[in-house]
Amino acid sequence: MDRLSAMKAFMRVVQTGSFSATGRELNTTQTTISKRIAALESELGVQLLIRSSRDHTLTSAGALFFEKCQQILADLDEAETAVRSDITQLKGHIRLSVPVAFGRLVLTPLLPKFFAHYPNISIEIMASDRHVDLIGEGIDLAIRAKQLEDSALIARHLMDNELKLYASPDYIQRMGKPIKPSDLNTHACLLYSRFSEQQRWVLQDNNGTHSVDINGPLRSDNGDVLLEAALAGVGIGLFPFWMVSDWINQGKLTPVLPQYKERTLPMYVIYPKAINTPLRVRCFIDFLLSN
Repeated sequence: MDRLSAMKAFMRVVQTGSFSATGRELNTTQTTISKRIAALESELGVQLLIRSSRDHTLTSAGALFFEKCQQILADLDEAETAVRSDITQLKGHIRLSVPVAFGRLVLTPLLPKFFAHYPNISIEIMASDRHVDLIGEGIDLAIRAKQLEDSALIARHLMDNELKLYASPDYIQRMGKPIKPSDLNTHACLLYSRFSEQQRWVLQDNNGTHSVDINGPLRSDNGDVLLEAALAGVGIGLFPFWMVSDWINQGKLTPVLPQYKERTLPMYVIYPKAINTPLRVRCFIDFLLSN
C-alpha cells in the first residue's frame, strides 16, 4: 500500500465529504479511493470513518488521525518547498488579501526580506478588513483574524493577538480613568463592527472573567479608523499591542485597565485547497510562518 497516497485520499474525503468527488479530483475512481482508505484502516487496525449509504462521519480515532495527517502533509510540503527553492528560479505573481492595519504595520516591513530571496516574484496586496472570496476573486491567499468557515480553504496558524484597552491621555484627563471593568459602562467605547458581539467586552484577569455591556459614539469595520479615533481622544478602543506600541512609546496612547485583557485573537494564513498549490505561493506561506 502507498501510505502517502492513502493518507491524501483520506484527508480529501474528509475535506470534500465525498468519495466520488475525491476520486475525480485525484483522477481515479470512487472504488479506488474506498479501497485505499480500507487498506489504511486495516494497516492501522482502527476504523477511521463510519460509512452509510449517504454519508460518512469520522470516528474519534479518525479525527485524531486526520489532525496528524494535516501536519504531516504540511511538513512534507514545506520540505519539498525548501529543496525546490534551492534549484528553481521562482517567478510569478501573488495576489494577497490582508487587513489594513496588519498589512501596514506587520506585513509590509517584512517584504524587503522576501523580495531579497525571491526577486522575480511580485505581490499584489489588497488591503481590506472585509473577508474576501478567495476563489471567486482569484486571490492566492489571505491573512484573517477569524476561524475558518469555508471547507474549500486551508488555514495555517500565523500568530496570536492579545487584545487590550487603550485611550489617549487627553481622553483620560477629560473623562477619568476606569478603575474596574464595570466603569466602562459610563465611558465612550470604540466598537469594531465586524465582531457582532462587540456590544459587550469580555475581560479577563487572574480573578476570572468580567462581561461588560458597552456603548460608544463610533463604530467602524476598519481598525485604522478606530485607532485614529482613540488617538484623537474620541474614546477607549480594543487593540492588539502591535497596532499601538509606537503610539504608547510616544505617549499618545495609554493602557486602560492594564491588568485585564479581552480574547486572544488568532491570525491565520488562508488559501484555497489544491492538489498543486503554486510553488511561489507555498514559498510565501512558508516565509510568513517563519517570520
